[in-house]
Amino acid sequence: MINWGVIGFGRMGKTFTNCFKNTDQLFQLRGIASNSNSKNKNEFYKNYEDLIYSSEIDAVYISTLNNTHKDLVTKCIKQNKKVLCEKPLGLNLNEVKEIYDLLSDKKDSFFEAIAYRSHPQTLKLKELLEDRNFGKVKKVEANFGFKVKKIKKDSRLFNKSLGGGSILDLGCYPVSFFSLLNNDFNDLEVIKSDRILCETNVDVHGEIELRLNNQVTAIGRVSLSQNLDNICRVYCENAIITVSSPWLPSEKTFLEIETKGRYFKEFIITKKNVYEHQLENVSLAFKRKNSKNSLLVNIEESLEISRILDEWLK
Repeated sequence: MINWGVIGFGRMGKTFTNCFKNTDQLFQLRGIASNSNSKNKNEFYKNYEDLIYSSEIDAVYISTLNNTHKDLVTKCIKQNKKVLCEKPLGLNLNEVKEIYDLLSDKKDSFFEAIAYRSHPQTLKLKELLEDRNFGKVKKVEANFGFKVKKIKKDSRLFNKSLGGGSILDLGCYPVSFFSLLNNDFNDLEVIKSDRILCETNVDVHGEIELRLNNQVTAIGRVSLSQNLDNICRVYCENAIITVSSPWLPSEKTFLEIETKGRYFKEFIITKKNVYEHQLENVSLAFKRKNSKNSLLVNIEESLEISRILDEWLK
C-alpha cells in the first residue's frame, strides 16, 4: 500500500485528490497540506513540513508554485519520501542538477508529473512507431499554446520569480514528446530557438528546432499569446501519424495514420482519465511492479528536459 500526501490544493492538487475516489488496494490518500485552503477537514495537515515529516506518508505529490518545487522536493527526499512533482521540476538546470545529485541511489523514488506519458495513447503511439512498414521517423512537430487575453503582472504565468513564461511552463511537453522518439537523451541537440518577451520580461511565445539521434528534425512551439493547434505530428518514411489530443487525452481518443494508399484511425478506449492513469502507474513504479514505467519521466529525463529548456531560454 502506498500512502499518499498532497502538497498544494489548487487546481492540480484537487484534480490529483479526485483520482482516489475509485482507488484500489494499491494506494490511498492519507493527507493534504495547503497554505491557502481551509484546514478544518480531517485530512489536512497544519503545514507542508508536518506532512513531509509524517510517518503515515509514503509518497508526496507536489503541486505548488513552480518556484517552490526544488525546496519541497529536497525536503521530501531527505525524509525518504517518494515524490511525484508537477512540472517544471526546477526554475533552471542548476536546480534540477541539485535534485539529481541528491537522489543518487534513490532515483527510482522520483517522477515528474507529465501526465500524458501514462495514458495508453502514448503506449499505442510507441507501438505504431515500431511498425517497420511505416519506416524510420524523419521529422516531428509538437505544439502547445493558448491565448491569455490579458497579461496580469501578479499572475504566476507572467511573473519571472514564480517561474512564469511559456517555455518554462509548457516547454516540457514538446521536449518530452521528442525524447520519447530518441534513443539517448544526450542525443537531443538544439539547432536554433527563439522567444518573444512581454512587458513583464517573461516569454509569451517560443519556438525551437532540435536534432534527434543526428537524423530527425524536431520542431516545437509553445505560446501564451496564440491559440496553437496543440497537436503532435510524426512524419515517417511511409506514413504520417497525427496525435490530435497529445497533452490531455480523454478516455476515448484516437491516433490518425495516413500512408500513401490509406487513411485510418487507431482508437484507444480506457475507463480512467489521464491523471488516474498517472497515479496508478507511478504507484506501481514506486512498488516496483510496473512494467510500463519506462514512459514515466524519471530524474534522468527531467535533467535532460531542463537542459533543453535552459538553452531555449538563453
